Amino acid sequence: MIAILDYGIGNLKSIYNMFKKVGIESVITSDIEEIKKADKYLLPGVGSFDHGINGLKKAAFFETLEKEVLQNKKPILGICLGMQLLTNSSEEGKEKGLGWIDAQTVKFDLEDKNLSIPHMGWNKTNPSNIKDIYHNLEENRFYFVHSYHVVCNDEKNILATATYGKKFTCSIYKDNIYGVQFHPEKSHKFGMQLFKNFGEM
Repeated sequence: MIAILDYGIGNLKSIYNMFKKVGIESVITSDIEEIKKADKYLLPGVGSFDHGINGLKKAAFFETLEKEVLQNKKPILGICLGMQLLTNSSEEGKEKGLGWIDAQTVKFDLEDKNLSIPHMGWNKTNPSNIKDIYHNLEENRFYFVHSYHVVCNDEKNILATATYGKKFTCSIYKDNIYGVQFHPEKSHKFGMQLFKNFGEM
């Protein structure tokens, strides 16, 4: 069972409905006991970095989540802002991130001034290592809405890249911790397959 973490941020119902469509059991929750029982976690997020990280760290379940992910090695998938919260910090705010993956979140700096920020719409992704969440995808195409992107300090943590003016990291991982910059819940059959892959890992 996947616990969709409810800390007041994100498209929780859309994510729940996508898991339901692909036959993966999930629950939207902030309950500590449910979080202990869960096999995996989905960390959603929309909005600003500081608001997100403060909300997550102040959640009653945060210490439980940290133990389950870092000590018990249960898989977690962060999406959009949820992925950025996995990093050390963000240029968008002053607060420290979770630091679960050694990376920084930085603002797009594009030479092509005809490209607008935020980067919004469908884009092809290029997995560096076809495994786990990218299995059985007929096309790696997903829906993005973001002004910031992640820069990993260790290339081994890069799971996929995309191009918008320049190549950027759009998916990261380390051991049991995964992040995607795009919105699987808005990516139709491609997002459904990615959620299915995560649920069946």
